[in-house]
Amino acid sequence: MGRILAITNQKGGVGKTTSSVNLAASLASQGRRVLLVDLDPQGNATMGCGVDKRALDATVCDLLLDPQQSVAAVRQRCADPGFDVLPANADLTAAEVELLAVEGREYRLRRVLETVTAEYDWILIDCPPSLSILTVNALTAAHGVIIPMQCEYYALEGLSALLDTIAAVRERTNPELEIEGLLRTMYDPRNSLTRDVSRQLMQHFGERVYRTVIPRNVRLAEAPSHGMPVVVYDRISRGAVAYQALAGELIRRHSA
Repeated sequence: MGRILAITNQKGGVGKTTSSVNLAASLASQGRRVLLVDLDPQGNATMGCGVDKRALDATVCDLLLDPQQSVAAVRQRCADPGFDVLPANADLTAAEVELLAVEGREYRLRRVLETVTAEYDWILIDCPPSLSILTVNALTAAHGVIIPMQCEYYALEGLSALLDTIAAVRERTNPELEIEGLLRTMYDPRNSLTRDVSRQLMQHFGERVYRTVIPRNVRLAEAPSHGMPVVVYDRISRGAVAYQALAGELIRRHSA
């Protein structure tokens, strides 16, 4: 049975989509069966996997709004290194509005994923950069949450709001939800504030902070424009090596 992880932070520009795509690719390259769910109306994870969001016949929006729609009719294949994607585009913005009037709206994604969980080892959900009904759907469906964050002052402020949301979801719709881990992104060890915030995170969250850090890396920034995960675009780059290490850390945590 696959483990479902929501990758979320309501603060934009922290490497959330980059982490979703490249962790999915890294897990797949290590022989795991992976499904990446793009739950962001911007569709950046979809494009980053080489899928044209403008040419889709069906998206994750259809799955959320139509209980009769099948995952098999929507999912796309990212051939290299080999994982599945539930794609998204701007249609998801309309879904947000329509879901507000639907009974049991928080559980729509959970019901979708229950039909395919046995087919995968890992299901990763790339959430929108907001605490919306889409994010609540992801948190309700997930076993755990990965929080990508930069080591800067404002990141700590935003983290408290996200932790409040996770606590509320745990209380109302998903009592099993846990914080899987905090991922330090765009990490520059030469910056004293980066080191200070990193220390604070370690003191407060302990082992839930991943040992792996994701560095600032040009190849990571370039890869999406080529429609590739960085582990395909440049597998020996610092960014690719870091995400491979993160995948290994995640696998070890759950095989112990």
